[in-house]
Amino acid sequence: MSDCFDGNVLAAKSFARFGVTHMFGVVGIPVTSLANRAVQLGIRFFAFHNEQSAGYAASAYGYLTGRPGLLLTVSGPGCVHGLAGLSNAMINTWPMVMISGSSDQKDAGRGDFQELDQIEAVKPFSKFSVKAKDIKEIPSCVARVLDQAVSGRPGGCYLDIPTDVLHQTITESEAEKLLDEVEKGRGFEEPKAPPSSEIAKAVSVLRKAERPLIVFGKGAAYGRAEGELRKLIERTGIPFLPTPMGKGLVNDNHELAASAARSLAIGKCDVALVVGARLNWLLHFGESPKWDKDVKFILVDVCEEEIKLRKPHLGLVGDAKKVLEMINKEIKDDPFCLGKSHPWVEAVSKKVKDNVLKMEAQLAKDVVPFNFLTPMRIIRDAILGLGNPAPVVVSEGANTMDVGRSVLVQTEPRTRLDAGTWGTMGVGLGYCIAAAVANPDRLVVAVEGDSGFGFSAMEVETLVRYKLPVVVIVFNNGGVYGGDRRSPEEVTGPFKDDPAPTSFVPGAAYHTVMEAFGGKGYLVGTPDELESALSESFSARKPAVINVTIDPYAGAESGRMQHKN
Repeated sequence: MSDCFDGNVLAAKSFARFGVTHMFGVVGIPVTSLANRAVQLGIRFFAFHNEQSAGYAASAYGYLTGRPGLLLTVSGPGCVHGLAGLSNAMINTWPMVMISGSSDQKDAGRGDFQELDQIEAVKPFSKFSVKAKDIKEIPSCVARVLDQAVSGRPGGCYLDIPTDVLHQTITESEAEKLLDEVEKGRGFEEPKAPPSSEIAKAVSVLRKAERPLIVFGKGAAYGRAEGELRKLIERTGIPFLPTPMGKGLVNDNHELAASAARSLAIGKCDVALVVGARLNWLLHFGESPKWDKDVKFILVDVCEEEIKLRKPHLGLVGDAKKVLEMINKEIKDDPFCLGKSHPWVEAVSKKVKDNVLKMEAQLAKDVVPFNFLTPMRIIRDAILGLGNPAPVVVSEGANTMDVGRSVLVQTEPRTRLDAGTWGTMGVGLGYCIAAAVANPDRLVVAVEGDSGFGFSAMEVETLVRYKLPVVVIVFNNGGVYGGDRRSPEEVTGPFKDDPAPTSFVPGAAYHTVMEAFGGKGYLVGTPDELESALSESFSARKPAVINVTIDPYAGAESGRMQHKN
């Protein structure tokens, strides 16, 4: 490189200097050179087929690593497609930065190539956005988006770099000076913590409770709070309930796990300590009839607005790990523990045992043609058979995700990724790639419905290109929920011979899509075939698709699993 370089090099240098190691995206005008420069400077770039999947990957990478996931897109339509990932990061409160090239500034408003006011377009989906209007602004803009993404409540940020700025040049010495100045000015915030008087109040409420419950979500997972959480649960003997992505922070098989008695646990508890989970639709807004009308919530959240919105009995604003550490310290000085014979612990564990026995009785049957339970049990056992490090499970679909949530067992933190707070379909392969990149020592196993798989199926080529250890299992029941579910009187009108809006081509050969790119495909329809495909693909640790033929009428219970309690 000469002693002068352009905005592409300066942007790449800024990312590398400020700690970025991975980037996801789709290149093209005007950002191809930026991606190439980033690779030269030691940043690993993952090129996708569409910005939506790349954005989902960036959002999940932010969750799994605690560092902003980066998405690089072209201008106009590229930026718009990238909004899928940015909004997903925003709603799930994960740190992510979308960087888009944009039209030449002097041609604004004249209908330039792929022109769009991108700063305006990203507003509803980002917590902070900035445009680098001159090459000299690049380092500070890069530092600001990276810092804002992780500060306070994490979320999506946006950096706009116009074409003309990418082509401006700067001397090497000037660039180094700018980078040094920006680096010196970066401050990192200490984790937030509530006053100790509030902690004492919370402990006193928990101590007096007759039927306490600890609920935790992916905010606690993001905050790496598992050690303090386990300590709290084991010291106090309080039953716990994870949200779907909180599963694994404490082993699902722990004797105090209340997931299999969810309705009883939330319906009867008198005090609920909720850590890093919002009282949104996933927790029935914390309202009766699902919860007792007099339940006292102690909410632990990094965001003060969240606590003001929910109006709990007690709100503790702070970092999940830090707050739990303070609670544990407070309890240590004057310990209390419910004990196994405590009537509440007994009631929860009895209900758990009864429900697990019912579920296991259904799971024990080998049903062929497959229903959802038989293959899910076989997958569960194969995953548990791998031991540690446990694979990361990516789960997406309607029936497939519901059944998976009840059947698959998470034993380690941050090993389950699913449709999340927003119920986003299409996240599957993007999440798989992020998980493989963020956890190079873990196998990644996706358990997808055929409809969920369809959103991002082309990214199986990306798995093969980067040789990622990902096994994608597709539950193929011929459509959304499974084929044509209409009653005869619904099948009328001039287009009655068309397939139903919920149905796909029956018997679709999804495994051959993987084979087209040199990966391994399996078609399975019996327990033996599935066991053999899992055993072979899990030990190979190479890209594979297992196409599991499911009875199209097996999914009639769409989304009913959570009401089995």
